[in-house]
Amino acid sequence: MNPNSALSAWQLAVMAVIPVAALAMWLTIIFLAGKEPRGHAQAAAASPVGAAAPETRSVYVVPAPVTEEGEPARPADGGIAA
Repeated sequence: MNPNSALSAWQLAVMAVIPVAALAMWLTIIFLAGKEPRGHAQAAAASPVGAAAPETRSVYVVPAPVTEEGEPARPADGGIAA
């Protein structure tokens, strides 16, 4: 009375491919949604056409460490400090 319940090869392939494809799409969407926008594109989109780019550097200048003699300290290797 029971018909043959064995699935054909193409049916098994469809049952395997669809969940794997859905998982890959879901992971791609999650990755793209969590990705930070590029700074250049974001700055370009935020400013009107022809406007100068906003200054992003800090005005504060870090003073060089000073030795007891009042001269700026030099690195131990003798190189130029950046």
